[in-house]
Amino acid sequence: MLADLKELWKYRDLVRSLVARDLTIRYKNSVLGFFWSLANPLVQVAIITIVYKYVLQIGKPNYSAYVLCAFLPWLFFQMSLSDAGESVVRQYDLLRKVYFPREALAISSVISNVIHLVLALGVYFIYLLWLGGAGINYGWLLLPPLVLVNVCFVMGLAFFVSALSVFYEDMRYLVGVSVSLFFYLCPVLYLTEMIRNERVPGAWRDRIWEVYHWNPMAVFLEGYRQLILPPYPGDDIPLEPHHIAIAVVISLAVLIGGYAFFNAKKWQFAERP
Repeated sequence: MLADLKELWKYRDLVRSLVARDLTIRYKNSVLGFFWSLANPLVQVAIITIVYKYVLQIGKPNYSAYVLCAFLPWLFFQMSLSDAGESVVRQYDLLRKVYFPREALAISSVISNVIHLVLALGVYFIYLLWLGGAGINYGWLLLPPLVLVNVCFVMGLAFFVSALSVFYEDMRYLVGVSVSLFFYLCPVLYLTEMIRNERVPGAWRDRIWEVYHWNPMAVFLEGYRQLILPPYPGDDIPLEPHHIAIAVVISLAVLIGGYAFFNAKKWQFAERP
């Protein structure tokens, strides 16, 4: 694996070129460019806010800010896996003609979405400062480590998805369905504190709370909220250190395992029938 990493470092300019190409192609002939990436989450959050406020009549003030705060990193997770599933398959003809580290394709697809996440968070900060009334807090300084661990987890999954998609065309459908189901196991539309409310049986409350935080994405999304936004009134349960430790360990294990799996399969890509 160390030899693969050294070789990948030699091809770092290729990764930069692939990222630049992905960004250019995505917004080619587009007037609004990057802001189309914000259109989807903004529209969905607006619809969710209307449903919560006027249909379900859930009187939570500024709830859309908390939903959007988790929706942006969730969109990064979703789009990274979707793009990774096609990253190698799209370049299949090139793989059979030119030699380069195959993992550069999966890595570039994730890095492209990292750039979108950072830009989207920048716009979100402007929204908070100018429209939302939230001030800058020291928690924002801890966002880079959180994003880094989040990227490690997503990158590891991207390696698995990109490699398997070469051999199994059903992977893109499986990933789509799995991500849609996984969405409801993550605190995007709701706050994690709701899991510990009175509607959950007391005998199960602590157990469900503990198992729920074995999901790294749940920890990440709640981490974004707690670092960026003030505690929601009545819902102030900080992340526990051992939950953060579990998320970090799982993320690193997924990254190492995904990279090892990809490298074990990459020389079979050109032999695909």
